[in-house]
Amino acid sequence: MASAVQTFTKIGKVIRLNRHGCTNRPFYHIVVQKTKDTQDGPVIEQVGSFDAMPNSQNEKLVALNLERIQYWLAQGAGLSDPVAQLLGLSGFLPNHPRTLIQAWKNRREPPRERKIEAIIGIAPPLDNPKI
Repeated sequence: MASAVQTFTKIGKVIRLNRHGCTNRPFYHIVVQKTKDTQDGPVIEQVGSFDAMPNSQNEKLVALNLERIQYWLAQGAGLSDPVAQLLGLSGFLPNHPRTLIQAWKNRREPPRERKIEAIIGIAPPLDNPKI
């Protein structure tokens, strides 16, 4: 007799960030890979992208294919923590606990002011801005 409850087995896939871009300009693809593959390993499918550098409006851009993400989650694929945070902020999943902890820390710490003090013994800057 077959059981009425389906058992989900791990399929050995994970949805994670795959880093692209230059050294000081990171850009991430949100991809489905095998769990044992490295970040540079073969990609099964790209399901989104994430630009970690803020643009001129101080926004970090994220593009998600929610239908394919839902498909892979239904197949039993796991999520890495950064992708779980992004999906929580997008409203697709509940907020990740790390997101809430970081928001709490940001609220408790007052903004820091940077003070530039004159260094004694150094000549003042010249009037010529090219030097």
